[in-house]
Amino acid sequence: MDQEHIAGDGDGAGRRRFLALATGAATAAGLGAAAGCANGAAEGADGAAAGKGKGRGPAPGGADRKDGPAGFDVKAENAKPGHGDWHVTKAGPARAIEGFADRVSVLPGESFGLHVSTTAPRFTVSAYRMGWYGGARARLVWKSEALPGVRQPEHTVDSATRMVRTRWPRTTTVDTKDWPEGCYLLRLDAQGGEGQRFVPVTVRSAATAGRTVVVNAVATWQAYNRWGGYGSYDGPGGGYASRSLSVTFDRPYEYDDGAGLFLVYEAPLLALAERLGIPLAYTTTSDVAREKRLLEGAAAVLSLGHDEYWSPEQRAHFTTARDSGTNLAFLGANCCFRRIRLEPSDLGPDRTVVCYKSSYDQDPGFKRGHPATVDFRSAPGADPESSLLGVIYDGYPVDAPYVVTNPGHWLFDGTGVRAGDHFAHLVGVEYDKVNTGFPTPRPIEILAHSPVVCEGRPSHQDTAYYTVPSGAGVFATGTMRWVEALDATGDGRSGANHGLDAKAGALTTRVTENLLRAFAAGPAGRTHPAQDNVKAVYGG
Repeated sequence: MDQEHIAGDGDGAGRRRFLALATGAATAAGLGAAAGCANGAAEGADGAAAGKGKGRGPAPGGADRKDGPAGFDVKAENAKPGHGDWHVTKAGPARAIEGFADRVSVLPGESFGLHVSTTAPRFTVSAYRMGWYGGARARLVWKSEALPGVRQPEHTVDSATRMVRTRWPRTTTVDTKDWPEGCYLLRLDAQGGEGQRFVPVTVRSAATAGRTVVVNAVATWQAYNRWGGYGSYDGPGGGYASRSLSVTFDRPYEYDDGAGLFLVYEAPLLALAERLGIPLAYTTTSDVAREKRLLEGAAAVLSLGHDEYWSPEQRAHFTTARDSGTNLAFLGANCCFRRIRLEPSDLGPDRTVVCYKSSYDQDPGFKRGHPATVDFRSAPGADPESSLLGVIYDGYPVDAPYVVTNPGHWLFDGTGVRAGDHFAHLVGVEYDKVNTGFPTPRPIEILAHSPVVCEGRPSHQDTAYYTVPSGAGVFATGTMRWVEALDATGDGRSGANHGLDAKAGALTTRVTENLLRAFAAGPAGRTHPAQDNVKAVYGG
C-alpha cells in the first residue's frame, strides 16, 4: 500500500518501488524512491476490547465432526503424478501472447471464456492445477488443441476513472468438466515458441464446512496490475493523481508473466497446505464478498501474503465466521486495509474494483450512499482493521530480522527457538503491530516483537494470536514475507527471496504446519486459549 493513507497523497512511483521491494521483481525495479514511511502508529480509535464472539454457530472443523468433512480429497489428488514443466520459460516479446478469463472463478464443471491476443497464427492452452504433487507444484489436467490466434484491438482508457478497458471478443470457451477444485494457472503457448503467458482462474468449492479455506486475493492482484499503463497507484507518468479510480478484471495481468501476485504470495502456502493433506476448500475474495453463507462451518479461513483490498461484505463475512467459531489466519501484512466496492463490467458481475482512496468524495457510488472507498481506518465510517486482525498496519519499507519473544508458545513447538532468536530479513517489506490505541481484541498474545526503523522512525513488528468466546483462534504474521519465506533455502547469499535463508524457511514452515493442523481440528481457542501478554511486551 502507498503512503497517502496517512501521510497525504503518495507517490505512485514509490508504490511501484514497493512492488519491487516486496517481490524482488527486476521488471519493477528502479522506478523511483518511496514516498516515506507511513506512520501507522498515529492515534487510533477507542481501545476498548473488540471482536467479542456472539456464541457458537455451525460446528466448524474436525473437533466437533464425527464423520469428518465431506468434499474434495486433497491427499488423493496430490498422490497423482505432477508436471514440473508448468513454468513460463519463453515469455517472448511484451505482446506476443496474453489473455484473461471472463470469470474469476467457476464451480467444477462450469465453463468460462478465454480472451486471448497473440501475434502468432495459432496457440495452445494448458491448464495446470497448482498444489504440491511431490514437489512438482502442479499437475496438467487439460490441454487444448491448437487454436487460431488473432491480435486483439488496442485497449482504451475511461476518461472519468482512467480504467483500462479491452473489449476483446471471446477467443474460446473452456469447459472444466473433470477438473478438481483448486487454484489454476492456464499457460498460453504461442505457436513456434513466440511467447508464453499465464492466466489464473480458481475452480472454487461450493461449500467449505469442516475445511480450511484458501482465499485467492484477486482484488489486490488487480489493484497492483498496471497492464495498459494504469493501476490503482499511478498512471503512465508515475504520479498518484493519474491513478485508476476503478480497475477491471477484463484485462491480462502484467506482473509475473500474467500470474498476478499468485506465485509470490500464495503458491508456497498452497503447496504446504496440500502437502499436509488437510481438508481444503478454494475460493476468492470476490466469492466471499458475494456469498453470505460461503464460509459457514469452515474450520479455518486463510488470507494469504498480500490481501490489502477488501469489500465491506468480505470483512463482514470473515467476522461472522470468526464469531461462529471459524479460525482465521492472516499470513501477510497490510491486510484488510483498503475498502473497495465491486461493480459489474461488460463481461459480468463483480469484475470492477472501485477504490477512490483520498478522492472518495468524487465517487458516484459514495454520492449514492455506498460506503466511502477509502482506507478502513479513515473517515468517513472509520473501522480500523485491527478489530478483525488483532494487529494493525504500521508502515513500509523495512527489512529487519524477525525476533522471537514468546518461544514457549504452542505455535513454536518443534522449532527449537529461544527468546531473542533472530531470523534475518523476515520482517519486510510492510509490517503490522499490536497497537491498543486502535480497537484490539483481547486476550491477545504476542509471539514475536521485532524492532524496526522505518525511514528514521523506531517501531516494532508483531506476530500475534488472539481468541474469542466462540472458540475461534485468530493468527496474524505481521510481515508480508511469511509466505515467501516458506520457499527459502540455502544461506541467503544469492539474494533470492530477499536474502531469506533456510533458517527462516524452516521456522516459517514449522510454525505454519502447527497452525494449519491445529486450525483444521476445530476452534483453536478451546484447546489453545490466548494468554494476554501485551503489558509484559510493551509495558505500561
